Amino acid sequence: MAMTVTAAHHSIWRHLYDSMHAAQRPKSKVKFVTLDKESNMSTLWRREEFLRICSKEDLAEKAQDIEVTITVRKSKEARYNLDPESFFVNRFWGRRLNGVEINEVLQIGYILEFKQSTDGNEGFLEVKEAEANEQHKSIIGALNAAAPKFEFRQINFVVGNRGSVVESNFYPKLKKLDVQEGKKVKLFADHVTQVCKAHDRMIVSFLQQVEEVRGQPQSRDRGRTLGTMCTCEEIERGTHACRASKLRPVEQWYACSSALPLAS
Repeated sequence: MAMTVTAAHHSIWRHLYDSMHAAQRPKSKVKFVTLDKESNMSTLWRREEFLRICSKEDLAEKAQDIEVTITVRKSKEARYNLDPESFFVNRFWGRRLNGVEINEVLQIGYILEFKQSTDGNEGFLEVKEAEANEQHKSIIGALNAAAPKFEFRQINFVVGNRGSVVESNFYPKLKKLDVQEGKKVKLFADHVTQVCKAHDRMIVSFLQQVEEVRGQPQSRDRGRTLGTMCTCEEIERGTHACRASKLRPVEQWYACSSALPLAS
Protein backbone atom coordinates (compact mmCIF):
# COMPACT_ATOMS: atom_id res chain seq x y z
CA MET A 1 0.00 0.00 0.00
CA ALA A 2 2.97 2.33 0.43
CA MET A 3 3.06 3.24 -3.26
CA THR A 4 -0.72 3.78 -3.35
CA VAL A 5 -0.68 6.05 -0.30
CA THR A 6 2.24 8.07 -1.68
CA ALA A 7 0.47 8.43 -5.02
CA ALA A 8 -2.64 9.67 -3.18
CA HIS A 9 -0.61 12.34 -1.38
CA HIS A 10 1.05 13.57 -4.57
CA SER A 11 -2.11 13.61 -6.70
CA ILE A 12 -4.18 15.56 -4.13
CA TRP A 13 -1.44 18.11 -3.53
CA ARG A 14 -0.56 18.58 -7.20
CA HIS A 15 -4.23 19.20 -8.03
CA LEU A 16 -4.58 21.74 -5.21
CA TYR A 17 -1.29 23.47 -6.04
CA ASP A 18 -2.11 23.82 -9.73
CA SER A 19 -5.66 24.96 -8.89
CA MET A 20 -4.41 27.72 -6.56
CA HIS A 21 -1.98 28.92 -9.19
CA ALA A 22 -4.68 28.98 -11.87
CA ALA A 23 -7.08 30.87 -9.56
CA GLN A 24 -4.67 33.66 -8.62
CA ARG A 25 -5.61 37.27 -9.23
CA PRO A 26 -4.42 38.58 -12.61
CA LYS A 27 -0.97 40.15 -12.35
CA SER A 28 -0.53 38.77 -8.83
CA LYS A 29 2.78 39.57 -7.15
CA VAL A 30 2.85 36.16 -5.45
CA LYS A 31 4.91 33.94 -7.74
CA PHE A 32 4.56 30.16 -7.64
CA VAL A 33 8.17 29.12 -8.21
CA THR A 34 7.93 25.32 -7.88
CA LEU A 35 5.22 24.52 -10.43
CA ASP A 36 6.89 21.56 -12.08
CA LYS A 37 7.68 19.40 -9.05
CA GLU A 38 8.76 19.33 -5.43
CA SER A 39 12.29 20.63 -4.86
CA ASN A 40 14.87 20.30 -2.13
CA MET A 41 16.76 23.24 -0.69
CA SER A 42 19.91 22.50 -2.68
CA THR A 43 18.04 22.59 -5.98
CA LEU A 44 16.26 25.83 -5.11
CA TRP A 45 19.48 27.62 -4.20
CA ARG A 46 20.88 27.06 -7.66
CA ARG A 47 18.22 29.37 -9.03
CA GLU A 48 18.87 33.07 -9.50
CA GLU A 49 15.74 34.29 -7.70
CA PHE A 50 16.76 32.46 -4.52
CA LEU A 51 20.40 33.51 -4.69
CA ARG A 52 19.15 37.10 -4.76
CA ILE A 53 17.44 36.50 -1.41
CA CYS A 54 20.62 35.33 0.33
CA SER A 55 23.83 33.49 -0.49
CA LYS A 56 24.14 29.75 -0.12
CA GLU A 57 27.04 30.21 2.29
CA ASP A 58 25.09 32.48 4.65
CA LEU A 59 22.11 30.14 4.58
CA ALA A 60 24.26 27.10 5.35
CA GLU A 61 25.83 28.86 8.33
CA LYS A 62 22.47 29.78 9.85
CA ALA A 63 21.04 26.34 9.10
CA GLN A 64 23.89 24.61 10.89
CA ASP A 65 23.02 26.38 14.15
CA ILE A 66 19.45 25.09 14.01
CA GLU A 67 20.06 21.64 12.55
CA VAL A 68 22.39 20.61 15.39
CA THR A 69 19.47 21.03 17.80
CA ILE A 70 17.31 18.54 15.86
CA THR A 71 17.58 14.89 16.84
CA VAL A 72 19.26 12.52 14.42
CA ARG A 73 16.89 9.73 13.46
CA LYS A 74 18.01 6.15 14.02
CA SER A 75 17.84 5.49 10.28
CA LYS A 76 20.39 8.31 9.76
CA GLU A 77 22.79 7.47 12.59
CA ALA A 78 25.17 5.53 10.35
CA ARG A 79 25.47 8.50 7.98
CA TYR A 80 25.99 10.85 10.93
CA ASN A 81 28.73 8.64 12.41
CA LEU A 82 30.47 8.49 9.04
CA ASP A 83 30.77 12.27 8.71
CA PRO A 84 29.34 14.19 11.68
CA GLU A 85 30.87 17.52 10.61
CA SER A 86 28.94 17.79 7.36
CA PHE A 87 25.87 15.75 8.32
CA PHE A 88 23.70 18.62 9.55
CA VAL A 89 24.28 20.95 6.61
CA ASN A 90 23.77 18.09 4.15
CA ARG A 91 20.53 17.19 5.91
CA PHE A 92 19.39 20.78 5.54
CA TRP A 93 20.13 20.95 1.81
CA GLY A 94 18.30 17.67 1.31
CA ARG A 95 15.08 18.85 2.95
CA ARG A 96 12.21 18.78 0.46
CA LEU A 97 9.48 21.37 0.08
CA ASN A 98 6.01 20.74 -1.31
CA GLY A 99 5.86 24.28 -2.62
CA VAL A 100 7.42 27.75 -2.45
CA GLU A 101 5.85 31.12 -3.27
CA ILE A 102 7.73 34.40 -3.36
CA ASN A 103 6.43 37.97 -3.29
CA GLU A 104 9.51 39.98 -4.21
CA VAL A 105 7.63 43.29 -3.99
CA LEU A 106 6.59 42.80 -0.35
CA GLN A 107 9.65 40.59 0.27
CA ILE A 108 7.65 37.72 1.73
CA GLY A 109 8.26 34.04 1.10
CA TYR A 110 5.81 31.22 1.76
CA ILE A 111 6.92 27.65 2.42
CA LEU A 112 4.03 25.27 1.70
CA GLU A 113 3.55 21.85 3.26
CA PHE A 114 0.77 19.34 2.60
CA LYS A 115 -0.23 16.69 5.12
CA GLN A 116 -2.74 13.84 5.15
CA SER A 117 -4.03 12.54 8.44
CA THR A 118 -6.38 10.05 9.99
CA ASP A 119 -9.39 12.24 10.75
CA GLY A 120 -11.06 10.04 13.34
CA ASN A 121 -10.62 12.63 16.08
CA GLU A 122 -11.29 16.35 16.22
CA GLY A 123 -7.70 17.31 16.96
CA PHE A 124 -6.18 15.94 13.74
CA LEU A 125 -5.68 19.41 12.26
CA GLU A 126 -3.71 20.81 15.20
CA VAL A 127 -1.56 17.67 15.42
CA LYS A 128 -0.58 17.77 11.76
CA GLU A 129 -0.05 21.55 11.77
CA ALA A 130 2.43 21.14 14.63
CA GLU A 131 4.14 18.25 12.86
CA ALA A 132 4.53 20.27 9.66
CA ASN A 133 5.93 23.29 11.54
CA GLU A 134 8.45 21.08 13.32
CA GLN A 135 9.46 19.49 10.01
CA HIS A 136 10.43 22.81 8.45
CA LYS A 137 11.57 24.79 11.48
CA SER A 138 15.19 24.74 10.35
CA ILE A 139 14.24 26.06 6.91
CA ILE A 140 12.06 28.88 8.24
CA GLY A 141 14.55 29.76 10.98
CA ALA A 142 17.61 29.72 8.70
CA LEU A 143 15.92 31.77 5.97
CA ASN A 144 14.73 34.46 8.35
CA ALA A 145 18.20 34.66 9.90
CA ALA A 146 20.15 34.68 6.62
CA ALA A 147 17.79 36.99 4.71
CA PRO A 148 16.72 39.73 7.16
CA LYS A 149 15.16 41.83 4.40
CA PHE A 150 12.70 39.02 3.68
CA GLU A 151 10.11 37.43 5.93
CA PHE A 152 9.46 33.73 5.50
CA ARG A 153 6.26 32.13 6.72
CA GLN A 154 4.92 28.59 6.57
CA ILE A 155 1.48 27.65 5.23
CA ASN A 156 0.23 24.13 5.89
CA PHE A 157 -2.64 22.40 4.12
CA VAL A 158 -4.05 19.44 6.06
CA VAL A 159 -6.70 16.98 4.89
CA GLY A 160 -8.27 13.97 6.54
CA ASN A 161 -8.09 10.64 4.74
CA ARG A 162 -11.87 10.40 4.70
CA GLY A 163 -12.38 13.80 3.13
CA SER A 164 -12.16 16.21 6.07
CA VAL A 165 -10.99 19.71 5.16
CA VAL A 166 -11.52 22.45 7.73
CA GLU A 167 -13.15 25.30 5.84
CA SER A 168 -12.31 28.02 8.36
CA ASN A 169 -8.66 26.97 8.21
CA PHE A 170 -8.53 26.64 4.43
CA TYR A 171 -9.88 29.95 3.10
CA PRO A 172 -7.48 32.34 4.93
CA LYS A 173 -4.56 30.48 3.36
CA LEU A 174 -5.98 30.99 -0.12
CA LYS A 175 -6.14 34.71 0.59
CA LYS A 176 -2.43 34.80 1.50
CA LEU A 177 -1.63 33.16 -1.83
CA ASP A 178 -3.68 35.78 -3.69
CA VAL A 179 -6.42 33.45 -4.91
CA GLN A 180 -9.38 35.32 -6.39
CA GLU A 181 -12.31 35.65 -4.00
CA GLY A 182 -14.85 34.48 -6.56
CA LYS A 183 -12.98 31.23 -7.21
CA LYS A 184 -12.42 30.12 -3.63
CA VAL A 185 -15.66 28.18 -3.14
CA LYS A 186 -15.24 26.12 -6.32
CA LEU A 187 -11.58 25.51 -5.53
CA PHE A 188 -12.54 24.27 -2.06
CA ALA A 189 -15.24 21.96 -3.44
CA ASP A 190 -12.89 20.54 -6.08
CA HIS A 191 -10.24 19.95 -3.43
CA VAL A 192 -12.62 18.02 -1.16
CA THR A 193 -13.74 15.96 -4.16
CA GLN A 194 -10.13 15.04 -4.94
CA VAL A 195 -9.55 13.97 -1.33
CA CYS A 196 -12.65 11.74 -1.37
CA LYS A 197 -11.71 10.19 -4.72
CA ALA A 198 -8.23 9.44 -3.42
CA HIS A 199 -9.71 7.78 -0.33
CA ASP A 200 -11.96 5.68 -2.55
CA ARG A 201 -9.03 4.60 -4.70
CA MET A 202 -6.97 3.62 -1.67
CA ILE A 203 -9.80 1.47 -0.31
CA VAL A 204 -10.31 -0.20 -3.69
CA SER A 205 -6.56 -0.78 -3.99
CA PHE A 206 -6.47 -2.37 -0.55
CA LEU A 207 -9.41 -4.66 -1.28
CA GLN A 208 -7.95 -5.75 -4.60
CA GLN A 209 -4.62 -6.59 -3.02
CA VAL A 210 -6.39 -8.58 -0.28
CA GLU A 211 -8.18 -10.57 -2.98
CA GLU A 212 -4.88 -11.16 -4.79
CA VAL A 213 -3.25 -12.47 -1.59
CA ARG A 214 -6.18 -14.81 -0.99
CA GLY A 215 -5.97 -16.04 -4.55
CA GLN A 216 -9.53 -15.01 -5.33
CA PRO A 217 -10.44 -13.89 -8.85
CA GLN A 218 -11.26 -10.22 -9.35
CA SER A 219 -14.97 -9.49 -9.00
CA ARG A 220 -16.57 -8.82 -12.39
CA ASP A 221 -19.78 -7.19 -11.23
CA ARG A 222 -18.12 -3.77 -11.36
CA GLY A 223 -17.86 -3.97 -15.12
CA ARG A 224 -14.17 -3.12 -15.50
CA THR A 225 -11.04 -4.01 -13.61
CA LEU A 226 -8.77 -1.38 -12.13
CA GLY A 227 -6.07 -2.05 -14.69
CA THR A 228 -8.35 -0.98 -17.54
CA MET A 229 -9.66 2.22 -15.99
CA CYS A 230 -6.70 4.53 -16.44
CA THR A 231 -7.52 7.37 -18.83
CA CYS A 232 -3.98 8.72 -19.02
CA GLU A 233 -3.35 9.79 -22.62
CA GLU A 234 0.32 8.89 -22.33
CA ILE A 235 -0.56 5.28 -21.55
CA GLU A 236 -3.16 5.16 -24.31
CA ARG A 237 -0.61 6.48 -26.83
CA GLY A 238 1.95 4.00 -25.60
CA THR A 239 4.53 6.65 -24.70
CA HIS A 240 4.16 6.06 -20.94
CA ALA A 241 5.61 9.44 -20.00
CA CYS A 242 4.00 9.17 -16.58
CA ARG A 243 5.94 5.92 -15.94
CA ALA A 244 2.72 4.26 -14.74
CA SER A 245 3.25 1.43 -17.23
CA LYS A 246 6.04 0.07 -15.04
CA LEU A 247 3.64 -0.54 -12.16
CA ARG A 248 1.28 -3.39 -11.39
CA PRO A 249 -2.30 -2.84 -12.71
CA VAL A 250 -3.70 -1.39 -9.49
CA GLU A 251 -0.69 0.91 -9.06
CA GLN A 252 -0.77 1.87 -12.73
CA TRP A 253 -4.42 2.84 -12.40
CA TYR A 254 -3.75 4.96 -9.35
CA ALA A 255 -0.51 6.55 -10.52
CA CYS A 256 -2.33 8.28 -13.35
CA SER A 257 -3.56 11.62 -12.06
CA SER A 258 -6.59 11.45 -14.37
CA ALA A 259 -7.73 8.02 -13.21
CA LEU A 260 -11.48 7.77 -12.81
CA PRO A 261 -13.13 6.50 -9.61
CA LEU A 262 -15.00 3.22 -9.69
CA ALA A 263 -18.68 3.51 -10.46
CA SER A 264 -20.90 2.76 -7.49
